[in-house]
Amino acid sequence: MTSPNLKRVYEAPEASDGTRILVDRLWPRGIAKDKARIDLWLKDIAPSDALRKRFHGKPEDWEAFSAAYAAELEGEAAQEGVRELHARIAEGPVTLLYAARDESRNNAVALKAWLEGKREGGSSS
Repeated sequence: MTSPNLKRVYEAPEASDGTRILVDRLWPRGIAKDKARIDLWLKDIAPSDALRKRFHGKPEDWEAFSAAYAAELEGEAAQEGVRELHARIAEGPVTLLYAARDESRNNAVALKAWLEGKREGGSSS
């Protein structure tokens, strides 16, 4: 399994993006659904509303957010989306799209780290 790419949803699509998957729970502001080049919206694997709001209130608490988000990804509610994401990654290049301004601390970064940790650990969901 190759590692997915990360990109802000506001950046221009490129052929190298492969399958473009939005991993935010909320649709990004200013992006028209009929004009967006988004192949799949996996909002069920995005952080819960409660976790998202807590992180936005305390962005310095990155480690706690990442751990709580990893626990959500392991939960039953996320499993269908996680399976879909694994299937898409197995098919070819994938780019995880997010709206956050912070390019180093956002849910897509945490999701990619979780996926890589699962791959390195040999475990799969």
